[in-house]
Amino acid sequence: MKKYFSVGEAAKAVRTTSETLRHYDRIGLVKPSKKDEWTNYRYYTEQDIVRLNTVRALQLMDLSLQEIKKVLEYDDLEKIVDFLAQAEKKADEKIAALQYSKSKIALAKSDYERKLQGQQNFSGVIVKNLPERVILLSDTLKAPTLDNLWNYLDHFYDKVAPALKEKFSFEDLAGIYTENGTARLFAVCIRYADTDGLKILPKGKYLCAGCTEENREQTLHELIRIAKTKYGAEPDFTVQLVIVSGILQWTYEVQVYAGE
Repeated sequence: MKKYFSVGEAAKAVRTTSETLRHYDRIGLVKPSKKDEWTNYRYYTEQDIVRLNTVRALQLMDLSLQEIKKVLEYDDLEKIVDFLAQAEKKADEKIAALQYSKSKIALAKSDYERKLQGQQNFSGVIVKNLPERVILLSDTLKAPTLDNLWNYLDHFYDKVAPALKEKFSFEDLAGIYTENGTARLFAVCIRYADTDGLKILPKGKYLCAGCTEENREQTLHELIRIAKTKYGAEPDFTVQLVIVSGILQWTYEVQVYAGE
C-alpha cells in the first residue's frame, strides 16, 4: 500500500514550508500525487518527496523555478541524467569554494581571537622601554576617522616635498601626538630626511595602557598622574597609537613618557 504524506509532513521532510509546496503545486512544478476533492488537502508520495528534494537542491545551485520546471519536464531520461550529473559537478565545485572560504574565515577568526586575547591581557598599565622614534606630524589631521585611516600613509607621503619622497618610508600604523593642548596625527618614520613637521620621541620608559574612544581622556589623565606621582616626571607630550581592532573599528594604546 502506497504511503502518503500530508503537506506539513512533506514540507518538514524537505526542510521547507507548507506554503512553498502549495506554490510549487500552483505553478505545476511539483504536484501532489493525491488531492482530496472535498477538503482540497494535498498528499505526497515518497516519489514526490524525491522530486521535491531535487527541486530544493537545484535551487541551491541558483537555478530559477522556471528553469527547474523545464528540466524536470524533459521526456528524454538521458537528458535529465546528464543535467543532474552537471548539477552534481557544480555542487562539488561550490562545496570546494565554500570550504576554501571557510578556511579563510577560520584564519581571520583566529587572528581576531589573538587580538582579543591581547586586549584582555592588556587591561592594566604596563611600562615599556621604547627606543627613540622619529615621527612626522600632519599639518591638518587632528583625529582618526574612517576616511583618513583608509589611505593613512598617502597623506604623509603627499606632505613631503617631491624631491624628498624617495628618502621617506613609514611604519604601517597611525597615532595622535599631543603637546601644549594641540593634537596632530602622525606617522612613524623608518627612513626620513630633514623637513618640516619632524618630531623626535625620546627613548626611555613609557607608561602604556589600552583604551577606547570613550575612556581615552580618563586613561590619559591616569597615566599622567602615575608618571608624576610614581616616577617624578612632568610629561609635556603624550602619544596615542591607533590599534585597529576590527573592521572599521579601532582602539588606542596611550603612551606617556616617564623618563629614562
